This record gives sequence, C-alpha cells and structure tokens, in this order.
Amino acid sequence: MDATKSLRAIAREVLGRDDIACLIGYEQGSYGFRVQPCVLTDPDQADRLIFSPLCVHNLTNYLTLEQIGPLSKTDIGTGKIAVVVKGCDSRTIAVLCAENGIKREDVYVIGVHSPGVVDLKKLEKRFPNAVAPAEVSLEGDTFTITCEGSTTTVPRSELVNAKCLRCKTNVPVGCDVMVEGPVHSMSDEFADVAELEGRSLAERSGFWHEHLSRCIRCYACRNTCPLCYCSECILDKLRPQFVRRSVDYPENFLFHAARAFHLAGRCVECGECERVCPQDIPLMALNRKLAKDVKELFDFEAGIDPAQKALFVSFRPEDPDEGIL
Repeated sequence: MDATKSLRAIAREVLGRDDIACLIGYEQGSYGFRVQPCVLTDPDQADRLIFSPLCVHNLTNYLTLEQIGPLSKTDIGTGKIAVVVKGCDSRTIAVLCAENGIKREDVYVIGVHSPGVVDLKKLEKRFPNAVAPAEVSLEGDTFTITCEGSTTTVPRSELVNAKCLRCKTNVPVGCDVMVEGPVHSMSDEFADVAELEGRSLAERSGFWHEHLSRCIRCYACRNTCPLCYCSECILDKLRPQFVRRSVDYPENFLFHAARAFHLAGRCVECGECERVCPQDIPLMALNRKLAKDVKELFDFEAGIDPAQKALFVSFRPEDPDEGIL
C-alpha cells in the first residue's frame, strides 16, 4: 500500500472539515535526504504531504506550541489540530493527555504504520554528495535509495534507526484514523542498557565523562523533546540556580541527569534528543536506563495505553516502598 497516497486522501477529507484548523505532516525538503514538517490549512495543499522512512521527526512537539509561528491562532483560526504520527509519536500524545499538557478533544490523530525510519547520520555519511531532493523507500528488509540520478539498494539493518530495531510495535495507539500498512513487532529486553550496567563503576564513569564532556549545552535535546514543554525550565533559573552556565563536565552531567530524571516514566523513546545532538552524545542510554528501571519497579511503560494515568500521579499499594522514608 502506498502510504503517501492514502495519507493525502485522508488529509483532503480532514482539512475539508469545519472543526479542523490545520494539519501537521511531512513534506519534501529542499535538498538531499531532508524531509521537513509542514502545516496545512486547505484541502488543496494535501498533495504536499509525503510519508517514507525519511519522516524522522516526532511532530507532536508542535502540539504544545500552538501560539507560536505557523500554529498561531491568528493564522490557523480555532479548531482541532490534526497531526500525523508514527508508533512512538502516538505514545507522546497519550503521555501529554495523561499530564493534561494537551486535551485529547483538541487533537485529531492520523496514525501511520511506519516500517521504520532511517538513521540520517548513517545515510548522509554513506551518500555524502546528495544535494538534489532524494527518496528512500523500504521493501521487506531492503532500503531503496534514489539520489543524484542513481538508485541503490542497502540492507535495512545497515541504515535503520536503532530505535526501530527494538520498537515493540509500529502500530500507533489512540488514533482517530489510520493509514494501514505492514505490522512489525520486536522484543525489547534492554540488552543495550544491561551491557552498560555490566561495566565497572570506573568504566561507566569514563563512558559518561567522555561523552558528556563534548556537550556544548546548545539545548537542542531539550528543545526538540515533545515532553520538555514547561514554559520555564527549572534548569534555566538563576534564583535559585541549579545548574551553572559554564560548559564543563560536572555541569553538563548535572543538566543531563536532571533532564533524564524529569523524563522518568514519561519518555516514549522517540529518540529525537539523540537525533538532533550535534555532538553525537548517546542520550538515549540515559533515558532507556530509567525506562528499564520504571518497567522493572512499576511494570509501567509510558504511552502504551492511552487510558493509563501518568506514573507519578497514581498510587498502587503493590508498588515497592524501599525509597519511602
């Protein structure tokens, strides 16, 4: 099934409704392998939409930015915001609704069965000279890449994003309408986390010192995270000042540790923080460590069930009490 064709047909119908203000989706970028978010307000714009393994962004980030830029009510008017989501993206909406960050009735969710997205850094390293808009499709276990007038096939395992290799299901949850496609289910035993946990204290300390010393505190990870939507981040405060502005290992470690704990029981593992990091810091190693602990301690996975309450606003007598003083 052609996901792009089906998505465009759904978009025309959705944008023709009186209760829809706009639709957030993906469109072809201006060069190379770049696909960019777009905000559509008219059914005639539906042909701009695409869906392919290049659609890496988690578009739910825009749902908490309704008064900014192209989502200003002055520009789009009132009504629901329709948004295109992949499996992991849809979990974000479940978490945002559970936290009252957004209201479910204000959003129209269009789910797409994603076969997996590419790791753009790997792709652009392998095809460094792609300037003209390129295309990537996935058939079975093979990516077909068309760029600069030539077509190449590459095994899926060589270019797929790591998060897609451990995705429990590519079927979005809690959607209003769905673009059907192949269903993929993986098992996630947190082998990557266990490997890091198995190292000695000195080795783990060295691992994080090596990576976090490279951090330039650009805050791209925080700004792209759909669950870092506080109007004022506590880590920016000067009175009291929790993290100094100096860019060095101790302060970098404190910033990233605080952000990871803020996402405990909330992170949906969309990997956007790691994708946008200009220093290639393995930020998901922190997030997945806490996801593993939350799963083991509370049998809880963020956003899997749209009806579940947020982890830390619920009480269950059977929860472990070792940390209660």
